Amino acid sequence: MLRRPLVGAAPEIVAVLEKATFPLADLNANLAAMAQLKRDAKTQAVAFLKARPDIWQPWVGPAIAARIDAGLQDQAERSVQEAARAASLFPSSLVVSIRRPVNEAVAALVTKHGAAFRAASHAFLSLIVLVDTGLGLIPWWLLIGIFIGLAWAGSRRPALTVAVGVLMFAVGMLGLWDLMLQTLTLMLISSGVALVIGLPVGILTAKSSWARAVLLPTLDIMQTMPSFVYLIPALMLFGLGKVPAILATVIYALPPMIRLTALGIDQVDSEIKEAATAFGVTPLQMLLTVELPLARPSIMAGVNQTIMLALSMVVVASMIGARGLGERVLNGIQSLDIGQGLEAGIGIVILAVVLDRITQGFGGRRGATGPGERGRHG
Repeated sequence: MLRRPLVGAAPEIVAVLEKATFPLADLNANLAAMAQLKRDAKTQAVAFLKARPDIWQPWVGPAIAARIDAGLQDQAERSVQEAARAASLFPSSLVVSIRRPVNEAVAALVTKHGAAFRAASHAFLSLIVLVDTGLGLIPWWLLIGIFIGLAWAGSRRPALTVAVGVLMFAVGMLGLWDLMLQTLTLMLISSGVALVIGLPVGILTAKSSWARAVLLPTLDIMQTMPSFVYLIPALMLFGLGKVPAILATVIYALPPMIRLTALGIDQVDSEIKEAATAFGVTPLQMLLTVELPLARPSIMAGVNQTIMLALSMVVVASMIGARGLGERVLNGIQSLDIGQGLEAGIGIVILAVVLDRITQGFGGRRGATGPGERGRHG
């Protein structure tokens, strides 16, 4: 017997239920199908609606029956599409996940060498504090003068030198001086570590065929990897902060230094090396007095690219607590403060342009004058 609240609230449903009658044989057949095929009630109900329209259509009338038939056809089409999609998917039985073994390996590494990672973290933090404090002690006008001096020493171009001074002054006018110093600290440390590692590895790549065979594919992988991926191992080993930011930045900025160092040494004229060998120079003397000086333009290009990549990665690393201009950009995005993000973005662009022009000046000027000098003395 139907409850009175249901009768008043849903008379259409009540009308259908009053007409609904199941032959006992059909009811038993549906229950048996559910048990044998392990179907739930909804799936079996849909199968019943498809198989026995002669039973249920008189319950609802022609109009509603047509709507139910249309819904069943749509569901059948979706089932076909899902089946086709499932057939196109890679078999789940063949999927091998590296998630668990990687997590276990990292956990074991941190557990076994946690003291070493903490010591490295403290050492880098001390270096960061030292450089950051040192830059903070330099008066703003003197630091601008240092950048102007570097620009003049590298390029000997008055227009570029004045432009560098104006751009650095503009950073202060935008209220970004302290944030710029934080970004500059992380960039300098990361670039310095990358250069210290990259130069000898690049020499090894140029001198050893087996090192070249191993390192070049590795560098290809490193250069095609998205920058955000480098944050993962840094976070796993050191957590949040400036230390993992430096680690991720070093890894990201390292490939061009290695490649361009090796390229510069490879491009040294073989006749010059033969002449040096004829004068009895040792392999070490050949490297220090012939190959590295002649490869300097290419090496300086590697320094330039390393600094640019380090600066870009320091900005990305603001997501893991690197601070600096990147953090201001991130805050602007999160709070939809377009002006704040634009100011920090302009500061980043200015710093990138200044550093790029200074490093290009040192590499380009020497690269341009070197051959002429060799020609005059040769």
